[in-house]
Amino acid sequence: MTEHTIPDAATLTGWRKSSYSSSNPDSCLEVIDRHPAGVPVRDSKTPHGPALLISSPSWTLFVAAVKAR
Repeated sequence: MTEHTIPDAATLTGWRKSSYSSSNPDSCLEVIDRHPAGVPVRDSKTPHGPALLISSPSWTLFVAAVKAR
């Protein structure tokens, strides 16, 4: 599993709040759907901070594990 970071997440468009984030606006995880290189993930509190680029298969396994809890 190879993961990468994007130094400035604000360079990407199409961010949406993850459905698994809490309703508290200070703790939101944002993702981009259908990105060609994987699934970018960032903390909404730091939009110009780094984003983690997770491979699509790894993201699928992560989401399945969250749903199973």
